[in-house]
Amino acid sequence: MKRFKVVSTAGAAVVLLALTAACSSSGSSSSAPGGSTTGGSTTGGTTSGKSYKMTFIQGVAGDGFYVTMGCGIQAEATKVGNVTVNIQGPTQFDPTLQNPIIESVTAAKPDAILIAPDDVSASRPPIAQAMAAGIKVVLVDTTLSDPSGAVSQISSDNLAGGADAFAAIKQLVPNGGEVFVVNTKPGISTTDQRTQGFADAAKADSKYKYVGVQYDQDTASLAAQVTLAALQKNPNIVGIFATNLFSAEGAATGIRQAGKSGKVKVVGFDADPDQITALKQGTVQALIAQAPYAIGTNAVDQAVAALTGKPTTAKIGTKFTIITNANLNSAASQAAIYKTKC
Repeated sequence: MKRFKVVSTAGAAVVLLALTAACSSSGSSSSAPGGSTTGGSTTGGTTSGKSYKMTFIQGVAGDGFYVTMGCGIQAEATKVGNVTVNIQGPTQFDPTLQNPIIESVTAAKPDAILIAPDDVSASRPPIAQAMAAGIKVVLVDTTLSDPSGAVSQISSDNLAGGADAFAAIKQLVPNGGEVFVVNTKPGISTTDQRTQGFADAAKADSKYKYVGVQYDQDTASLAAQVTLAALQKNPNIVGIFATNLFSAEGAATGIRQAGKSGKVKVVGFDADPDQITALKQGTVQALIAQAPYAIGTNAVDQAVAALTGKPTTAKIGTKFTIITNANLNSAASQAAIYKTKC
């Protein structure tokens, strides 16, 4: 997920969200203001009233997007003061690895689960079991084909994010041409929506021709293969939207193998430090940064509202920051870069 010069979403100005609040990492043992962190949990400093236990189940452990979201969750838990948060996640973005974690967490009976489901369908049964057990569930980032019963769904507007990616390509290649998407796996709500948003925007502009999407199973090597094949089949491709880090890395490799470095532009999604390095090195020309910290703070607030009988918001959308080398050193871009620790 990447971007560049501030581009409007469907013609409206992009709202830049600064991730400026202090946070504490899920693996840290250092103290945080008003509370402490121990072995992946954050305990707020206020002990009056009922205490609540929450578990954040990441889409995949160690990813900067989810690390940053965890920072927001932990900081908000400390701010609330009577919330303890545990963080867990699978080693790969795979429902067969995540589902046993959901089941284990459900057996521990926390008050709330904040979760990024790894599949729109396969993740539903264990999450439904958690709901049936009386656990409040907040869906963060990704969602389900049937999200009924969830307290709230909080994520970036991924359709708009895909449209922003196309707008970025338009700025990079204003004369038009063929455009292509390298995606991870079908069945992931966020990346499917990014692809749809990109495709819809491209099809609406007569100067560009959308030539389809190929999947790389979340591996850079396969992304390189599908990119090379696409460039051989469609030699007039001028821009590629890569829906995540591995897709962008592989797309850049495929472009080099095709002998088209500099001729085909790549717009990626997200803003991990590795992706910022890729931007600096010219592997990608723009990054579309999400606001995972804000997703995390909202998730805690929605869970607490549900637990205390207050109104909740069914859907909350967060905005993007478009990062390029030209604006990389701006305060907004620097604030949007994801964290490796809190």
